[in-house]
Formats: sequence, C-alpha cells, structure tokens
Amino acid sequence: MAAPIDLDLTQGSIGGHFRTLAVPAALGMLFSTLYNIVDIFFAGMLSTSAQAGLALGYQAFYIAMSVGFGLGAAMGALVGNALGAGNRPRARRLAAQGMSFGVVAAVILALSGLWYGPAVITLVSEPGDYRDAGIRYFLLLSLAVPGFLLAYACNGILQAHGDAKSFQRALMAAFFVNIALNPLMIFGLPGVVPGLGFDGLAASTVVSQSGVMIYLIVQVLRRRNMARVRRANFVPRLEKYREIAMQALPVAVSMLVMFLAGFVMQFALKGFGEHAVAGFGVAIRLEQILLLPVLGMTGALLPIAAQNFGAQNHDRVREAVFYCWKIGLMMTAVACPLLWIFGEFFLGLFTDDPEVIRVGYDYLRVDSSILPAYMMLFSINSFLQALKRPIWTVWISLYRQAFGIAFFVWLFVGIWNFSEIGVWFGVACAVLSGWALAILIATQVARREIGGLWVSRP
Repeated sequence: MAAPIDLDLTQGSIGGHFRTLAVPAALGMLFSTLYNIVDIFFAGMLSTSAQAGLALGYQAFYIAMSVGFGLGAAMGALVGNALGAGNRPRARRLAAQGMSFGVVAAVILALSGLWYGPAVITLVSEPGDYRDAGIRYFLLLSLAVPGFLLAYACNGILQAHGDAKSFQRALMAAFFVNIALNPLMIFGLPGVVPGLGFDGLAASTVVSQSGVMIYLIVQVLRRRNMARVRRANFVPRLEKYREIAMQALPVAVSMLVMFLAGFVMQFALKGFGEHAVAGFGVAIRLEQILLLPVLGMTGALLPIAAQNFGAQNHDRVREAVFYCWKIGLMMTAVACPLLWIFGEFFLGLFTDDPEVIRVGYDYLRVDSSILPAYMMLFSINSFLQALKRPIWTVWISLYRQAFGIAFFVWLFVGIWNFSEIGVWFGVACAVLSGWALAILIATQVARREIGGLWVSRP
C-alpha cells in the first residue's frame, strides 16, 4: 500500500516545515554518529593502533561516500523542484533514474577503491600497525558501498517528498544492530563462534548498512507518487543520468575536497605520531554530536528551498534561509561552551591515553569557536543546491578545503613551527575566510535567481 507522505513545503509555516524535517534528520544523524562512536569504543578496546587505523580507513572511505552525499543532494533538489512545479511524472522518473544511477556508481567505486584506498592511506600514514589496520578496514568496508550510495539516494528522494522520518528510523535501527554485532563479530562467542578481531568492525557495518539500504528502497517505492513507477523507469537513460550527474557531481566534488582536506590534516599530523591521528579521530566525532541539530537544520533547508524555488515562491526561499541562520546561531551558541567545559571528560570515556586526550581537547577548543561559520557554510551549500547552482559549492570547497587548509596549516606548522594545535589554527583560518567567500557567492547567485537575498523584491 502506498504511503501518503507528500508534504507540500510551498504552503504553511516555514518554522513548522523545519521542525518536521530537521528534527528527524538530526536524530538520524545522532544515531549515525553514535554508530561511529561505538566503533571507536570497541576499537579502543583493541589498541590505539586500531583506533588510528579505523580513523584512516574511514577517512579513505569518505571518497566513495562523497558520491553518495552528492547523489542524495541531487535527488533532493531535482525531485523537490519537480514536485514544487507540480510535475509528478517527472519527479517519479527522476527518482527511479537516481536509484539506478546509485547502483552503477556503486559498482564503479567499489572496483576502483581496490586501488585508490590503499594508495591514499599509504600516502598519509607511516609504516606500522595502524597503517595496516587502516588498509584492511577500508577494503572490507568497500563491500558496503552499494548500501551507502543507495541509502543516500533514497533519503534525498524521501526528503523531497517531505519524509525525513524513514532515514531516522533506519539509522536508529542500524545503531542498535551495530551495538550487538560489534562484540559478536570482534570477539565471537567463546567456545562456540570465533571472533574476527579488528575485521569484525567492518563486517558489522556491511551487514547493518545493507539493512538500511533495503529498508529505504522499500520506503521510496511506498510513496504515493511512486505508485505508478514501472520497471522501465529504472533502465538507465543517458539524458537523465546527465541531468543527475550535473547536480550530483559538483556536490560530490565539494564533499570529496572536504574529505581530502582531512587527508591533508592526516598528513600534517602523521609527523606527530599515531596519538595525534587517534586524538583527531575521536574528537571530531564528539564535535559532530553537538553539530547534529545544526546539520539537521541546514539539511532541511534544501528540500524547503527547492520546492519553493520550483514553485517560484522566492520570498519563502529567503524566509527559509534566514530562519535557518537564526536558529542555527542559537544552536552553536549552546554547543561551543559545552565542548570547552566537558570536552576533556568525554574524550576520556574513549581512551585513557593522555596524549590522545590532549590533542583531541586542543582540537575541540579551537574548532568550537568557529561553529557559527560552519553553520552558515552548510546552509549556503543547501541554498545553492536548491537553486540548482551546485557548481558554486565546488569553488567554495576548493578554496576553503584545498587551498585554505593546505596554506594555513603549512603556515602554522611548517613556517611557525607550531605543535598539533597549529593544524587546528590553520583549519580555523581556512573556515573563516571560506565563510566570507561563501557569503559573497550566495549574494550574487541570489540576485540573479530570486531577485536578491538580503531584501525582498516585488
């Protein structure tokens, strides 16, 4: 039976739509982050090398995930625009083509990952146990590429229809499954089933993420707008693939640049030892927990702005952007002091290595100070995607996360000889200057597409 979840975001309260979309999205991302923290916890039970290897392997896996993020954003923008314009057949065909696009992309990425994964991990690490663990983790995790890509594609389709709860439920279920599977896969059942050791971390993710994928595919096919979808709609069509790629690739490249910036940081940190890599890996996930409400808000902006842009409701697009910024600033004002006050305590829950805690706490203190800039950068990305101008997100990312991080980290560490904290200062300088660039670009794009961002136009 088709589920009647087709939320018209062109009518009603903007704040109400944000609550409808952002709260489930934030809860879903909370459980996704907790999922990763569970992995860190069990890796810490094995060794510091296992924690560092997990951070390296997962960072390399982000290369594949960047395509998933791009595909999800493309589906949210394209399907949302079609629904806002009242063209439901087009929305249905785009959704089907997006799902088949995900399958093709997954096969290509899984095969190419056999080469690029080990090569990238080797580049940003020193020989030793943690490098070997990172390569092994990445190769096993590559089996989950189809699950991740199709899950993100389906989530973009569902959000365009006003359904953010399905992804939340799937991620919550995956979290609890992971809690059960991690000790079982790692340690086994004594005298009954042997454990896989470190490899059990990746095996657990493959199983749980495959379940997420299956559930979300079912939810997409249950949407009222998908009731008339036919098998032929899933057959690859070059013109539709090109349209999807034009929206997905700029976002994927932006995400890829962001993840490659992580490798730049890994490269800068490797000279300080594995404790620096492990400290960064633990701290960034703790920070992500407090950023989840912000990410939920900025993610909800995409379908809201996309539907209203498709319906030519430009005033509501502007209203959505400013509402997102207002609530986002309130959220970051709470998150910053929490990281300063409790960051060291929470880091101690995952490791008893004082050097890992020291590095992680330094990161939290510096990065928490620029959370408002992160929030506005995320929202501007959603805004540009909704207006079907994702190419500008690439230029912002190239400056902030390619040139900016490399230049400022080199300045602080290579020229001024700072310790690990110089890496964090370099990141902060790159983020703040990238925020200024993003504001200028958003202003110019808004002037052309919706008559301006800062002043309502008749």
